[in-house]
Amino acid sequence: GTQLERGSIILWHSLNYWQLLRKEKVPVHKVGNTPLDMNQFRMLFSTCKVPGITRDSIMNYFRTESEGRSPNHIVVLCRGRAFVFDVIHEGCLVTPPELLRQLTYIHKKCHSEPDGPGIAALTSEERTRWAKAREYLIGLDAENLALLEKIQSSLLVYSMEDDSPHVTPEDYSEIIAAILIGDPTVRWGDKSYNLISFSNGVFGCNCDHAPFDAMVMVNISYYVDEKIFQNEGRWKGSEKVRDIPLPEELIFTVDEKVLNDISQAKAQYLREASDLQIAAYAFTSFGKKLTKNKMLHPDTFIQLALQLAYYRLHGRPGCCYETAMTRYFYHGRTETMRSCTVEAVRWCQSMQDPSVSLHERQQKMLQAFAKHNKMMKDCSAGKGFDRHLLGLLLIAKEEGLPVPELFTDPLFSKSGGGGNFVLSTSLVGYLRVQGVVVPMVHNGYGFFYHIRDDRFVVACSAWKSCPETDAEKLVQLTFCAFYDMIQLMNTTHL
Repeated sequence: GTQLERGSIILWHSLNYWQLLRKEKVPVHKVGNTPLDMNQFRMLFSTCKVPGITRDSIMNYFRTESEGRSPNHIVVLCRGRAFVFDVIHEGCLVTPPELLRQLTYIHKKCHSEPDGPGIAALTSEERTRWAKAREYLIGLDAENLALLEKIQSSLLVYSMEDDSPHVTPEDYSEIIAAILIGDPTVRWGDKSYNLISFSNGVFGCNCDHAPFDAMVMVNISYYVDEKIFQNEGRWKGSEKVRDIPLPEELIFTVDEKVLNDISQAKAQYLREASDLQIAAYAFTSFGKKLTKNKMLHPDTFIQLALQLAYYRLHGRPGCCYETAMTRYFYHGRTETMRSCTVEAVRWCQSMQDPSVSLHERQQKMLQAFAKHNKMMKDCSAGKGFDRHLLGLLLIAKEEGLPVPELFTDPLFSKSGGGGNFVLSTSLVGYLRVQGVVVPMVHNGYGFFYHIRDDRFVVACSAWKSCPETDAEKLVQLTFCAFYDMIQLMNTTHL
């Protein structure tokens, strides 16, 4: 099938995952025998960030079955218009043929009638401007608030795109860019889950990161992916379609000011989006299997390759943020693992110095591996310091105390403190799911990767307007570093 047929099946599997969460049947994640905190999964469905003039808030409407009623409608965005329908009918989840009927109705309507105003584009605006535009929208007509709350409380937003981004098993650049920076009128930027469908039958999803970490989205994506494989991408149940109500359109009251706000938001968004360079490729010469065979941790392997690539491209070390998960702790989320260690820098320098022997380079690399592995273990065990420092800074601000001078020291920023890491990185896991993130700073990179037995897949982003960064070059140099590192492990001095 194509966009609509596949959409109905993918949506159905996503809704099954919602039901597993409602029934509290999603298996608890473990590292070895240690269970991890699962609280973030509460935030996947029926969650939305709401803009405020001074501070945003997160609204979560999800309830487990034992806790009571939970919303059961989804919102579909298509060509600047918004529709809503329930996914439970007569106590049962609607089937893929029934979902197909709903999606087809919306698709036909939007492709035979004029486009809508594209209210969703406002969610891409700078936060305070969006908060003010939202207040004005509500002041224009009280019904607008009810419509906004329908979107906020919906299980998810299903985005119908007209584009057909190119994708191959080696090159994900175009599809990843389309998912991250596609049409702003069919994405609700504040929503915890946007399921995005393209007209060539390719799918992706994006989210607001505030309510949960990437592994929540990776988990549902992998669940859906597995189910599609198991069922050969088909629906094998009944084709019967019950007499369910057709989707209802959410029609906002707008005036010239709202339309002008939307137009400004779109222009700003498209300007920013066109400045983003994304290079997303698969390295297929080897993967986890070979690195494990050489007794090298595959995540550390990629992190050190990236350090070497950055050093070669820029002639200096790159302060680096790698996500360390802290879900061993109650409601734990993340800590900063700083990959740019003294040991990593010494190894990078040795790789650029022709007078250093292969044996010495290998020893320095193994020292860098050992340091990285220890630090990752410490950060996950609550022994990191970045979250601790953030807590101290926030307490000082909240209590009106003077900000400790550490935070104003230029070296604090240069080391990456205060969200100034030039390399913002994360492992997206060991599954068939890839992610992407924009750089933290203008002269930086976003670098997400996943690891499989036979390959490494990376997605790197940079700003085109920064003359010194180049995502394509960084990825190619990282791939070259993979070969260099394996070559070092093949040296006879082991």
